[in-house]
Amino acid sequence: MQGGCYCGALRYEVSGKPVFKAQCHCRACTHYAGGAPNLFMAVPEAGFRYTAGTPAQFTRDVDAKATRDFCATCGTQLVSRRKGMALVMIKVGTLDAPEDFKAPRAAIFVGEKQPFHQIPEDLPQFEGLPPLG
Repeated sequence: MQGGCYCGALRYEVSGKPVFKAQCHCRACTHYAGGAPNLFMAVPEAGFRYTAGTPAQFTRDVDAKATRDFCATCGTQLVSRRKGMALVMIKVGTLDAPEDFKAPRAAIFVGEKQPFHQIPEDLPQFEGLPPLG
């Protein structure tokens, strides 16, 4: 799989299969996603690499620290990494073929879900982040 930012300055490739696919309803994700849940897939760090450009990064000083990679030119957020996890969470909209995502396997942080967020009835729901191992 391959993907990149809106302007094309950053490009990445992924080898291997995602270990988790979800829609996240936490406040941090909905904040930078413009109010919608964040659709992402998690892949092992070893299976992710940038093929063009160097991302800018932002880490907020909160309990659940996550570093977010984004394009300094167009602002597209591509991936995030949580402290203590050897996974890269790729934003589905940055994939060249987002249809390859197919569908999330879980809805997470549903306790922070906004009333206008929709969760399919058959989708497993978690109050936080489920075990990913």
